[in-house]
Amino acid sequence: MVLTSYGRVTRLPGVRTLFLVTGLARIPLAASGVTITLHVVLGLGRGYGEAGVVAAATTIGIALGGPLIGRLLDRRGLRRVVLLTTVATGVFWAAAPWLSYWGLIALSFVGGFLSLPVMSIARQGMAALLPSDDSYRRPAFSLDSVLTEMSYMIGPAAGVFLTTALSSTAAMIIVGAAMVAAGVWLYLFDPPMKSGDAEQHEHVPVQSWLRGPMIAALVIAAAMVLIMAGSEVAIVAVLRQHDQVDWSGLVIAVWCLASVIGGILHGAARRPIPLIVLISLIGVLTLPVGLFAGQWWTLALALTPSGLLCAPTFASTSDVVTRMAPESVRGAVMGIYSSAFTAGAAIGAPLIGYVMDNSAPAWGFVAAGAVGLLGTAVASPLAGASSASLSCRVP
Repeated sequence: MVLTSYGRVTRLPGVRTLFLVTGLARIPLAASGVTITLHVVLGLGRGYGEAGVVAAATTIGIALGGPLIGRLLDRRGLRRVVLLTTVATGVFWAAAPWLSYWGLIALSFVGGFLSLPVMSIARQGMAALLPSDDSYRRPAFSLDSVLTEMSYMIGPAAGVFLTTALSSTAAMIIVGAAMVAAGVWLYLFDPPMKSGDAEQHEHVPVQSWLRGPMIAALVIAAAMVLIMAGSEVAIVAVLRQHDQVDWSGLVIAVWCLASVIGGILHGAARRPIPLIVLISLIGVLTLPVGLFAGQWWTLALALTPSGLLCAPTFASTSDVVTRMAPESVRGAVMGIYSSAFTAGAAIGAPLIGYVMDNSAPAWGFVAAGAVGLLGTAVASPLAGASSASLSCRVP
């Protein structure tokens, strides 16, 4: 059943290549954050807090630039956008290793604003290539979420390896070259961003699509990323408390692997779990994780149930958002969706960190779980009558 579902999807024209190109392109993107952080700490001799300021500048740039880059994608097409963002990416990574700390902050904002929109291109391209039949869309978006998880299992580890084996400067140059190569590959591949039914410049009022159900899906997406970002900080904190911080990477890898398995099963399932139910379950299952943090392996086991639901939640939000987005403005919508992810990531670590600083590390998981339940409380009334079935079958 699993192989049949994914086989039908990957046999569609253009889909397999889209997965290959965007899947590989995500690896250097996933490596970029830790590579820059280590450069600030090791190459520039600054602290981790100062490295966080650089990350914040990038995050703000991505959040502000996402919708604008998406709108440009709608109006000017993929190749012009990829050309612009690939050149900007090349300039950033060529200059960044040689800049002062303050210069790096300024350029990081610009680099974030003009970052290569791989996630938006991947999901918008799938929406254009796939039939509207749920039996195609759900496996496709599930596989996309699995590839995202795998990129975050490979990318950061590669960034750390390159920095420690060579130098932070060499690591930045290699990661930057890989990102530019990804942009060139996307430019040459040039996947369709529209199915052909929509007019390129058709005017669609914002209020016609930015309504309750769409906002609900965006809230859930932001909550999901916030939970993951906050939980990563909590994992490190509780293991450090028990003198097992060296096992943090393995625990996170097990958590990601559970997400990969969950994503694969979700894509092959006959009936998907509604999105509201997914985020509620993640919240409930995350609340007690801190009780099992005495040993690294019990913590890994405790994270597995919620991990199984991570990729399915991301897949469902992607499918819901692309279904509700009018085709002529889908790029702008996916840019807003990307900004929701960025906002969740930006808030997650400091919020959960603040909770732990003023209580105990185990409370970080309680706070992360509460975010999931808060997401349910906010999204349910926004979705209205659709809340009971907010999944892949949104009108």
